[in-house]
Amino acid sequence: MRRFIQRNPFWALVILVAVVIFLWMIFAVWPEWLEKLMGDSNKRTFVNAILNGITQGALYFLVASGFTLIFGLMRNVNLAHGSLYLLGGYIGFEISDATGSWYLSFLVAFIAIGLIGIALQIVVFRRMEGQELRQTMVTIGISIVLADIILWIWGGDFYQIWAPDWLSGPVTTPFISGIRSSGEVVYIKYPSVRALILLAAIVIGIGMWMALNRTRIGMLVRAGVDDRDMLAATGVRVQLVFVAVFAFGAGLAGLAGVVGGTFQSLQPGEDTRILLASLIVVIVGGMGSIPGAALGALLIGLAEQLGSVYVPTYSVVLTFLIMVLVLAFRPQGLLGR
Repeated sequence: MRRFIQRNPFWALVILVAVVIFLWMIFAVWPEWLEKLMGDSNKRTFVNAILNGITQGALYFLVASGFTLIFGLMRNVNLAHGSLYLLGGYIGFEISDATGSWYLSFLVAFIAIGLIGIALQIVVFRRMEGQELRQTMVTIGISIVLADIILWIWGGDFYQIWAPDWLSGPVTTPFISGIRSSGEVVYIKYPSVRALILLAAIVIGIGMWMALNRTRIGMLVRAGVDDRDMLAATGVRVQLVFVAVFAFGAGLAGLAGVVGGTFQSLQPGEDTRILLASLIVVIVGGMGSIPGAALGALLIGLAEQLGSVYVPTYSVVLTFLIMVLVLAFRPQGLLGR
């Protein structure tokens, strides 16, 4: 950050001013001229769009963080990642519906999709190391097969995973919606389940970053990516390390499927949409960077939600515009090496 400010003082000032204005719009009570300027959209709509964008970004981060481990660190092109997300969501739905336990659905989906990830790593990717084109074609075929199997088992209906009763109500946020004539301050409320999912995504992200940068297993993963032969010469079973990483990344996709099925829905076609979003997030944030995945997911989530509120006709274009700008000025991603 300090280096960026020293090299680009003008743009650093522009970003600072934009951040200050953005924070003022969130925390301050809007004056009448701003209400008129925003038209039909009041402050409640604006803040809800921001919060929805952040929680949508949390979902994208959970999917993209596993994708960036597999694609960015291990150089395995797994285009079946979106299908693993959708399959994990359906498994979570069945477990939650059969047992009534929302928490158990996360655990079972994570383990089940993690086991599928182990099978993919051993059967598919180990036989095609360094062959990106073959990996792409094979995983596209796997995703098509998985999509047809999912459609065959669950059909084309919408499914919703219900959270526990204590998460069904709203939580009061510190953001002021307005002040009544009596002087009472009105605060904006937001669904509790989305707030909890956001908190969980933050905890998982911090845990993953610390595991990759502050633990022995993280050191082995990074060393295996940089120089696999040298790491193997030290006696480390590199393939076992990569299988564990692939299983964890796939398990995160399954866990994210339960998250998506809780505050959105499960339906055919979600696998393609979530895969495309994950690709954009990894490209924007930088391959192999967990903080980059978090930043990219936040930007894409905010662009989608704010675009759907203020420029619904061009909301899809905004995400691709962000990706194009990043590729034009920083091809390695915002936080990529």
